[in-house]
Amino acid sequence: MNGQHTTASRQQRPVTVIGLGPMGQAMTRTFLTAGHPVTVWNRTPARADGVVAEGATLAASPAEAVASSDLLLLSLTDYRAMYDILGGVTGPLTGRTLVNLSSDTPNRTREAATWAAGHGATFLTGGVMVPAPMVGTEASLVYYSGPSEVMERHQQALALLGSPRYLGEDHGLAQMMYQAQLAVFLTALSGLMHATAMLGSTGMKAQEALPELLSLTDSIGAMMRAGEEAPGAAMDAGEHPGDLSTVTMMGATADHIVETSASLGLDLALAEAVQAHYRRAIEDGHGGDNWTRIIDGMRAPR
Repeated sequence: MNGQHTTASRQQRPVTVIGLGPMGQAMTRTFLTAGHPVTVWNRTPARADGVVAEGATLAASPAEAVASSDLLLLSLTDYRAMYDILGGVTGPLTGRTLVNLSSDTPNRTREAATWAAGHGATFLTGGVMVPAPMVGTEASLVYYSGPSEVMERHQQALALLGSPRYLGEDHGLAQMMYQAQLAVFLTALSGLMHATAMLGSTGMKAQEALPELLSLTDSIGAMMRAGEEAPGAAMDAGEHPGDLSTVTMMGATADHIVETSASLGLDLALAEAVQAHYRRAIEDGHGGDNWTRIIDGMRAPR
C-alpha cells in the first residue's frame, strides 16, 4: 500500500491533518487513497500508528506538520485546541491555508480567521455532516465558508472528503449551519431516547421500539418538504396559517406528553422545554396559528 501512495503522490498536492480522532483518521485515509502525500500530527503519537502504516508521515512536532504542506486540516475537540497546538509555531503559518473542521461557535470561528490572517494564513471554516465511517463516500457532505478564492483553490482536494457546500465569505456561516444541523440532530436523539423510555415502561424492548419511532422521522421530512404545504416560504413571509395544525392543538399534545412522562417517573426536561414553546405562543395570542409560530418565542425569549 505504501508503494501505491508513493507513486500516486507525485501527481497530488501534499496535505497535513492535525488531530487523529476517528474523523481525522478517516480524512487521512481518504487523502491517502486519492494519492495525496499526507503528514499527520497528534498529541498522542500512538494514534497515528494505523495511518502511518498505510502511508502517512508522522511529523515530530506541530511546526514540522505545518511546514510540510500548504493545506492544513484541523480535526480537534474545539478551537481552543488549535491555539494550544499552533499558538507557539505561528511563523510557518505564513502563506498556508488552515481548514478548521472542529466544532465550536460561529463567533469563535470568526475570531480564528482574524487570528490566522494576523499570522499570514488564510482560513476556511468547515463542518463535516457525517460520522467518520462515511467520510469520503457519496453520502458525505461538508459545509464551508470563508474567502471564495481560497475555497476554489482547494476545492478539488476538499471534495474528496464529501460534497462541498460553500455558504459564503462570512467565516461563521459554516459553523452556524453545523450547529443548526446538530441542534436538530441532538434534539432528535434525545426525543428518540425519551420515547424509547416511555415505551420501555410497557415492557417494549428498544430493538422493537426504535424501528417504529424512526418511521416517524421520515414523515417529518416529507411534511416539511410537501410542495405548497411546506412551511418554509410562509415562515419567511411571517405567515403561520393554522388551517392544518394549530399551536393550541400541538400544545395540548405537548401537555399530554408531559403528563404521561410524569406518570412514568421519567425526566421531564425535554418534554417541559417543548411544552414551554407552545405555552409561550398561546400566551402571546397565537393559539390559532400554525405550530411554526413557536419560532417567535425562540427568536425573542423572555
